[in-house]
Amino acid sequence: MKLLTDLEAIKTLTQDRLNNRQSTASIGSSSIGMRSVMVCGGTGCTSSDSNKIIASLEQEIANHGIEDRVEVVRTGCFGLCELGPVVIVYPEGVFYSRVSVKDIPEVVESHLLNGKPVQRLIYDKAIVDGEIQKFEETGFYKKQVRIALRNCGVIDPERIDEYIARDGYKALGKVLMTMSRQQVIDEMKKSGLRGRGGGGFPTGMKWEFAAKQDKEVKYMICNADEGDPGAFMDRSILEGDPHSVIEAMIIGGYAIGANQGFVYVRAEYPIAVQRFMKAIRQAREYGLLGDNIMNTGFKFDIDVRLGAGAFVCGEETALMNSIEGRRGMPNPKPPFPAVEGLWGQPSVINNVETYANIPMIILQGADWYSSIGTEKSEGTKVFALGGKVVNTGLVEVPMGITLREVIFEIGGGIPNGKKFKAVQTGGPSGGCLTEEHLDRTIDYDTLVSLGSMMGSGGMIVMDEDTCMVDVARFYLDFTRDESCGKCTPCRVGTKRLLEILDKITEGKGTIEDLDKLENLSIQIKAASLCGLGQTAPNPVLSTLKYFRNEYMAHIAEKKCPATVCKSLISYEIDSALCTGCSLCSRKCPNDAISGKVKEPFVIDQATCIKCGVCFDVCKFKAIAKV
Repeated sequence: MKLLTDLEAIKTLTQDRLNNRQSTASIGSSSIGMRSVMVCGGTGCTSSDSNKIIASLEQEIANHGIEDRVEVVRTGCFGLCELGPVVIVYPEGVFYSRVSVKDIPEVVESHLLNGKPVQRLIYDKAIVDGEIQKFEETGFYKKQVRIALRNCGVIDPERIDEYIARDGYKALGKVLMTMSRQQVIDEMKKSGLRGRGGGGFPTGMKWEFAAKQDKEVKYMICNADEGDPGAFMDRSILEGDPHSVIEAMIIGGYAIGANQGFVYVRAEYPIAVQRFMKAIRQAREYGLLGDNIMNTGFKFDIDVRLGAGAFVCGEETALMNSIEGRRGMPNPKPPFPAVEGLWGQPSVINNVETYANIPMIILQGADWYSSIGTEKSEGTKVFALGGKVVNTGLVEVPMGITLREVIFEIGGGIPNGKKFKAVQTGGPSGGCLTEEHLDRTIDYDTLVSLGSMMGSGGMIVMDEDTCMVDVARFYLDFTRDESCGKCTPCRVGTKRLLEILDKITEGKGTIEDLDKLENLSIQIKAASLCGLGQTAPNPVLSTLKYFRNEYMAHIAEKKCPATVCKSLISYEIDSALCTGCSLCSRKCPNDAISGKVKEPFVIDQATCIKCGVCFDVCKFKAIAKV
């Protein structure tokens, strides 16, 4: 059994190594005794061969005989996913991006042996006026406040001792040794933490509802079924800091009187599943899961259930049906899960990010947490920032920050000199916001008032080349496919909405179709059984509200202003620019381009399938998309 004193001993033994992973040494210092080479082991960097980079580092370090002075750590996501594979060298905090195996001998020889960072590999935004900045001083990181992501990129997620050295399981000890169940719930209510999975329901209130149920059996459930296109917040936490979720679930189990927890995670997250299951085994070995935790008599254990990737299983009742072995379909509410949930017993469901905040709230206090963010949206929020933005990746920011700060300061703005057009928040359930909203704050109530929502944290940026009608069509196509089919408004309504949008993007729409879109969207929102159908029309309604002129162009002018909708565009060759090289003709898959060498070529519009190959291969910019 591991008591608090045992955890303190583990922390002391591991602390020196972790203290080295702080950016304190000056870059180029020759007096550094120990270096830590942190290599991103998240899904994105792993897919770019970060495992091979780790193997190469270890081999080169061994070849030079410096194993006693350099540790190589496979860690979680650093956030700047577009720059992977990412390697950070401590204690200087030098940020290397897009590292390959062939670069490793130079990194070891120059930096690890001689203290001279390899400038050509350093993230370009970390070099200012020729001087190398520490990574946390760059624009991407300096406005972030990392609470849920506090250990991602800092610890080896597969070593429980490193989590303990960062005050891991200390909050659990505090709860079990010094706090009553009601005190834990009161602290959660006072903190203002709201569910980070999309709905934003107050976490403490949810726990209190379950705690008040006079039932012997109760359950704590973690929703890790992250299904929004482009969202990977929960996956990254499970990959980079799995013990934070385990600790929080035990705390929650104690608070509501539950002895069993379930983590429902999609099988498409193999690294997250493997690391989380390893973390569960470690926690059991240390006496932190199972019977008589910390000799307090409290028992709690966690099992993992794999989902098959159904978006609707992010809805809590559908998720519980899936855990029970039934088809993942939602149930009418009430009763709510806190009253009658898994196998008919009171159950609390929170998502991964929500749980990741809880140990810090217990340790630092509710007042500390509620001092971050806004009055009704306390704390921070993790966003998966993607689309047409320079710095794509994972960011954690305080609630109340503006969209402009996230997109243009942290995100680095729009690439290739393009203009910002819109941002989609909340994934398929959210809406598209415009330039006039850039200075509005990011919080639950503000986003809803603008016709969007927080959602689980997807944030997709769009530039001037994006067709907003096509964006609405894309999200409706997704929600139509993901509808479980249980209720008619969602099953049939999303299909009808998609048919109208398809009609408009094909140049066959009418003015009457806009009224149909709006009226049908309102009916679907009002009558659908669960959150999937109730929010599915949001992309349609928000684009109709803010980009109605684009709908009108598709209908009245039979033109797609962004030249995206294939039925409404054509490719034309400018005879003044065409050199007659014949490359476009040779590459055309449908033989739609004809002409003589050294004379202007011509596209047969009747034969052209509008694939865009000619546009892409022309070296003289003689082909225009109109």
